[in-house]
Amino acid sequence: MTMTQRKESPARTPASPSSFETFGLHAELLRAVRELGFEQPTPIQADAIPAGLAGRDVLACAMTGSGKTAAFLLPILERLRAKPRGTTRALILTPTRELAAQIEEHRAQLAQHTRVTGAAVFGGVAMGPQEQAFRRGTDILIATPGRLLDHFGRGYARLNGLELLVLDEADRMLDMGFLPDIRRVLRHLPSRRRQTFFFSATLPRPIVELSRELLVAPAAINVERKAAPATGVAQAVYPVPQQLKVALLLELLRRDELGNVIVFCRTKHRANRLAEKLDRVGVSVAKMHGNRSQAQRTEALAGFKSGRYRVLAATDIVARGIDVEALDHVLNFDVPKTPDDYIHRVGRTARAGATGDAYTFVASEEEGELRAIERAVGRRLERRTLAGFDYAAVVQERLEVPLAERIAGMRARTAEERARARANAERRGLVAAGSGARANGGRRGNRGGGR
Repeated sequence: MTMTQRKESPARTPASPSSFETFGLHAELLRAVRELGFEQPTPIQADAIPAGLAGRDVLACAMTGSGKTAAFLLPILERLRAKPRGTTRALILTPTRELAAQIEEHRAQLAQHTRVTGAAVFGGVAMGPQEQAFRRGTDILIATPGRLLDHFGRGYARLNGLELLVLDEADRMLDMGFLPDIRRVLRHLPSRRRQTFFFSATLPRPIVELSRELLVAPAAINVERKAAPATGVAQAVYPVPQQLKVALLLELLRRDELGNVIVFCRTKHRANRLAEKLDRVGVSVAKMHGNRSQAQRTEALAGFKSGRYRVLAATDIVARGIDVEALDHVLNFDVPKTPDDYIHRVGRTARAGATGDAYTFVASEEEGELRAIERAVGRRLERRTLAGFDYAAVVQERLEVPLAERIAGMRARTAEERARARANAERRGLVAAGSGARANGGRRGNRGGGR
């Protein structure tokens, strides 16, 4: 069906420019869009949706918070809406479990007035329900590469009817080492022509090469754009000694300078320790990082989104792809190591045209990373101080023991364990020698008595 035919369909309603109605989407999808509160397309949607509806491949450089999920879901839903059920026709590959679950949730919202079905396929949960999605031919599968390959190793997982493919956050999959897995997944897909959507926040060389392999005459969107935080993010820096970061965070929370906030930490250990300290003083907090089980991560995110937790202490596992509506603040408790990480972190707020605040705590030893971030975003970030806060306070308790000190401690413990082991071995040797002497003496006595 051509775009002209779509617009002439009696089920569709003409509308003014700069609205979703101008795309020619079916009334079922437009109803869902309205109910979700979407009024005007974001720039990425305005460019990608018409190309997708026209059947073109799409190569888009799109940041988190730009509305990119609807940019590929709406054309897919439009194409599958009137298709017969029982065949999986669309596959969406994504780097993390959380993003897969988020896309499936968004799909369900946009498809609520249609019969288009979907399922998320990722690790950390039982394979049984996912197997059933393959067997019944769910219309749209949203999958992480590793778990998808697990299913491909079994006889039931076949995608012979595939017509559409999406690679979402391709650069993140590269960062996580998934590129070989993606190529293995591609070998399991039918070789016939399919429409492909390729979304990536940045376009490093391996991603460009992969896009050239997969795409045919794509509509290129924002591919020359320099990476930058989503518009609407107010960014500021709080210079603070490392040992006072927890105290400053608590004071900002106490004064209601922060609403609901994702606090990004450099390591899992720091996220755990920070959560412990906040919980100890009565702040409702959840933890989210790679050492948490899928059930724990799901509960933490659901609790944060519902308002049960005010703070989500996290590592970069949630820096991409997690959609939290009306998120007030993002706080970089530790300065991100790269500008891209910074951009993705602050992209958790001010999503799809909303506004939000992104704050960064910067210790003196983190100034180098901050300067790199400022060069990337093209400006010096505002410095702030909190009136009345004692920046010279002496704090003995540390959030994290320095690496050199941890190594020295491990070496000391290892030396102690070895010393104990040697002492135990020597004791066992003396006992064994004494037992042997007694045994030998007894045998000699018995032999003498026998003679």
